[in-house]
Amino acid sequence: MDLVTTPNRRLLGCVAVVVVGAAVLAGCAGEPRIAVPPGIPPGPGAPLPPIDVDAPGRSADQLADWAADRSDELGISVTALEAYGYAAAVMDRSRPDCGIGWTTIAGIAGVESRHGTYRGAHVAPDGRVSPPIRGVPLDGAPGLAVIPDTDGGTMDGDPVHDRAMGPLQFIPETWKRWGVDANGDGVADPDNIDDAALTAARYLCARGGDLTGAEGWRQALMAYNQSVEYLGEVRYRAAAYSVGVRP
Repeated sequence: MDLVTTPNRRLLGCVAVVVVGAAVLAGCAGEPRIAVPPGIPPGPGAPLPPIDVDAPGRSADQLADWAADRSDELGISVTALEAYGYAAAVMDRSRPDCGIGWTTIAGIAGVESRHGTYRGAHVAPDGRVSPPIRGVPLDGAPGLAVIPDTDGGTMDGDPVHDRAMGPLQFIPETWKRWGVDANGDGVADPDNIDDAALTAARYLCARGGDLTGAEGWRQALMAYNQSVEYLGEVRYRAAAYSVGVRP
């Protein structure tokens, strides 16, 4: 099972319904505010300052000023923005052929969990999201895949069926294959937004190859979730972040 999530497994309830290539940004209240660049892939957004991706401890902390300058206008916490930026910086070094932008990671996290804040969850300064975000049982109910338990319930808390986990909504099987420690604490944790963001970036690059082109970006997003509607929602959010506004 290579899917990170399954069709219709998004947690987020209030999102704009758009067609890929839509040109007007509107919030949930429906008030248009700014033109969103059309097309795929969405723009890369504000450039990242140079950082040492191998710095000890939580290397993403080096992006504190960059993230603080954009947090309010994008509606994303400083810690979450640091995580997305750091993931993009790591991939820029390890997979320069991929070209994934922090905006794409942010777009996915916004749809999946409101950047780690779904149902009152909170992102701590070390990236830990609590209480843990869990999806519904993947038991074959309408719109859901059937995924019997693969982890004995040790990761997702469900010994019968798998559930998507954390701010980027990975299922246990996928996390076991792709999960990575991004904050230097020695643990690959799906409930840590640093680990989840870098894991998502690695997965997307592996599945899409060159994400600077439309074909690769679409392929990566469809591997993450096989839904054209999902792809459109992520594109919309990522494109909004690319021009400095919250969707």
